[in-house]
Amino acid sequence: MSTRRNFFRQTAAAATGALTLPQFLPETVASPISTADVGLKSAAQWAQDEDFWSWVKSEYTVSPTLLNLNNGGVCPQPKVVQDAHIRFYQYCNEAPSYYMWRILDQGRESLREKLADLGGCSPEEIAINRNATEGLNTVIFGLNLKAGDEVVLTKQDYPNMLNAWKQREKRDGIKLVFLDLELPSEDDKYLTEQYVKAFTPRTKVVHITHMINWIGQVMPVRKIADEAHKRGIEVIADGAHSFALFDFKIPDLGADYYATSLHKWLCAPFGSGMLYIKQNKIRNIWALLSNNEPDGPDIRKFESLGTRSFASEMAIGTAVDFHNSIGTARKFVRAHYLKNYWMERVKDVPGVKLHTSLKPEFAGAVGLFSIDGMKTSEVDGQLLNKYKIHTTGIDWENIHGVRVTPHVYHSPKDLDRLVVAITQIAEKQAVASKQKKS
Repeated sequence: MSTRRNFFRQTAAAATGALTLPQFLPETVASPISTADVGLKSAAQWAQDEDFWSWVKSEYTVSPTLLNLNNGGVCPQPKVVQDAHIRFYQYCNEAPSYYMWRILDQGRESLREKLADLGGCSPEEIAINRNATEGLNTVIFGLNLKAGDEVVLTKQDYPNMLNAWKQREKRDGIKLVFLDLELPSEDDKYLTEQYVKAFTPRTKVVHITHMINWIGQVMPVRKIADEAHKRGIEVIADGAHSFALFDFKIPDLGADYYATSLHKWLCAPFGSGMLYIKQNKIRNIWALLSNNEPDGPDIRKFESLGTRSFASEMAIGTAVDFHNSIGTARKFVRAHYLKNYWMERVKDVPGVKLHTSLKPEFAGAVGLFSIDGMKTSEVDGQLLNKYKIHTTGIDWENIHGVRVTPHVYHSPKDLDRLVVAITQIAEKQAVASKQKKS
């Protein structure tokens, strides 16, 4: 196992450009890359290199029988991250107050730098916390807003965030302006215009979900942010489903505030997250939890969480190392390739409807489908009970269907199993509908 880890550490390369074979591989381990692949290779070509991705799969400990296609909820950790988590946990238990507060706590600054490097921002703009909900709540409740101030958001945003805004509305008298987006969309102009038309002189904040979790829709955050900033409006981006999947740097979004869950695509320990605040905005956000300088300019004021899992926190660094060994661009093209693999094979099956774009600029790894005449729960239930395929049913506002989210540890063969299941369910439903009509 250690030789596999060494391979990944040695293959860290710029996935945005050409990827090359590492110069040094342990002689005792066969390389997953054939000699014909030595030299330059594009990220798109890597997306279908099954030798490489089978190697990646071997680093995970996922079930060989239950096909987990709900990675949009939470992603499994590779074994190297699990091992690091357990090691740190056992270490803490030797003398908790000593090893947690005097030893492991000292590793937060180097971890902050590692996350900032991945996010393309300053370490002084990164706070380490427990999830995207905590990070976004910190901003939502920390903003100085007064009665009558308006916030633009959509009905398709994440419920935890909608509830946080509704609480501020109830407590402080702010006004929430809800958009109801028609999705999926492959029109950035339409999406941007919906927000811009809702802006008024009273609008103080716009809340944008980078990738809408229900359907996989990628939103044009930068275009909306630019329009908002022209009008003096601050921008919050919910990046729960985008960080460590999409190939971008956080400042490129143009958002003033951004939060993500690291236990999603980064595959860090469960209950780990990150908050980004543009450095000149930190002073404007009150700390959510107690701090000696809650209105100060130091990003660390958002880390006064009390006792927390230092083991989970420190193992984030191992997750970053593993992620960098694959490369963000390479991870994205693989995830998108897998999403399109199953969608393209069921799109012409009678009764099956797709509700997610096949284009990479408008969708990532998440795909949503439905079957005519069937409730979402019926399709989701059959996939699990008959085929042992775990997905998640979505019935939220104007979005209805079964969400499928493959991961880099999946293969096309895994998704052939899904294609067969969807086809059989749709065919059975078609027969039942015909019999009912006759």
